[in-house]
Amino acid sequence: MRALFPSQEKFGVPWSMEPLRPAPQKGRALLWQAGALGPGQWAQLALSCLPVLLVALGLASDPLVTLAPPLRCRPGSPPGNASSPWAPPGNGSLAACSPARPNGTRCPRGWDHGGLPALDGNMVTEWDLVCERAWEVTLEQTLFLLGFACGYLGLGQAADSVGRRGVVLLALGLAGPCGVAGAAAGSPAGLTALRFLLGFLLAGANLGLYLIRLELCEPSQRLRATMAGELVGVGGQFLILGLALACKEWRLLLRLITAPCALFLLYGWPDVFLESARWLLVARRPAEAQAVLRVLARRNRPRAEALGDEAEEALRDLENTCPLPAAAQISLSALLSCRNTWKNLLILGFTTFIAHGLRHCYQPAGTAGRGAQADFYLRSLLGAGTAAQACVFLGVTVDRYGRRGVLLLTMTLAGIASLILLGLQDYLNDAAVTAFAVLGLFASHAAAVLSILLAAEVIPTSVRGRGLGLMAALGALGGLSAPLQRLHAGHGAFLQHVVLAACALLCIVSIMLLPESKRKALPEALRDGELCRRPSLLRPQAPSRCDHVPLLATPTPAL
Repeated sequence: MRALFPSQEKFGVPWSMEPLRPAPQKGRALLWQAGALGPGQWAQLALSCLPVLLVALGLASDPLVTLAPPLRCRPGSPPGNASSPWAPPGNGSLAACSPARPNGTRCPRGWDHGGLPALDGNMVTEWDLVCERAWEVTLEQTLFLLGFACGYLGLGQAADSVGRRGVVLLALGLAGPCGVAGAAAGSPAGLTALRFLLGFLLAGANLGLYLIRLELCEPSQRLRATMAGELVGVGGQFLILGLALACKEWRLLLRLITAPCALFLLYGWPDVFLESARWLLVARRPAEAQAVLRVLARRNRPRAEALGDEAEEALRDLENTCPLPAAAQISLSALLSCRNTWKNLLILGFTTFIAHGLRHCYQPAGTAGRGAQADFYLRSLLGAGTAAQACVFLGVTVDRYGRRGVLLLTMTLAGIASLILLGLQDYLNDAAVTAFAVLGLFASHAAAVLSILLAAEVIPTSVRGRGLGLMAALGALGGLSAPLQRLHAGHGAFLQHVVLAACALLCIVSIMLLPESKRKALPEALRDGELCRRPSLLRPQAPSRCDHVPLLATPTPAL
């Protein structure tokens, strides 16, 4: 039997990974034959993009909730001995926290929290989380991002087991009450716990929506659908500032951005928000996949017009297709034996982690020397603006030059910007420093987005939720560089930037080992994922390999 299939042992695919059986039709051919490509498909993509706005609002609200304003002790002499040499501290956070009274009280009349941008107050001003209690703010920031990481890991596993639609409905249904309860929290500990849970749920919703968008598209549509979702998220970063200026009260802001999550429970109405037909086929549920494709095909046709013969035949063939092993039945040994898939995940996960970590290293360089309010607004607008530019740049270039080539370019630009800021910042004027900081923000965001897209296109459908959840969790962990840096009051920031810049150079070398997935069908089974690899430079190309391009050149393959 093995002599009949020599190519599988040649590519290192274990025979115990999956039994030999006919695979279902490729996604693009199936969508086209069933008539599922058209207005109905784009309506589903639009529905999958709308909740991303609330996820982005929830993530962008954390800097507003935890922002520490400049500290100033309210005027007035301390009670007790008037001859005490102690004097009230002046303006500035460092100056206010440095002196201490003999009895341990810095400000008898309390702190004057002035100069807070956008909002009149937040958790810092309400509970005086400054000086010795500032660690509670860092704890909230850290646990909020850890909630995203845990949500990506845990609900990514659930997305492969129970389905993408179920995870989205569950996460959005619980995120509304969780966010409203967090807005009513009476202590920092209660708010921190509820924010962790909110991050967990928002991460699951974001991951499920990403998977549905990706698996609903044919190869030529995947980039546009992905960038549309990213741009909706960028719109949330701009919108949060307007909502904060309109609300002025931080508890009202939290209710306003989380309560609408309950409206998306209407997605649970039959035939409104559909499950991924690609996942249903992999999960051995062809009848449900047939029903989903029938709904999409019916929406693409005029009222009361029946499906054509070709579409009916394609849908009937789903019942006769011997499906792949269900995602929930894939053994751990089979997953561990996928060496090529793990290699791709390791490289892309490392790239995602470094790209998210570097973004926070560029922020101080581009916003130094300004007032507190102007500093915050400039940072927010720089982050959102460069993210929007990165999405537009990826939408224009990636389908033309390939995923791998553009990822290599963006990581190279991020590394160059880091090295220039590290070595020449003291010798450059403010305009040059700001320009290189903006370049670094732009390149790091583009690299992070493209790493996730490339990973989603090389991970098989049977384990895409778990693999992509691991990738997104590493990105969330990379974002922890910001609160950890604040925990040490900025000490060690230079060394942290040096380490991340060195790792960025390592990413540049590793990216050349990745496959190219431009306009190629998504891999369905583990065997398909193992065939997505960089071609050998010494051996001739095999016709059944997933990647037919050389190391860096990315010609457009036949669809």
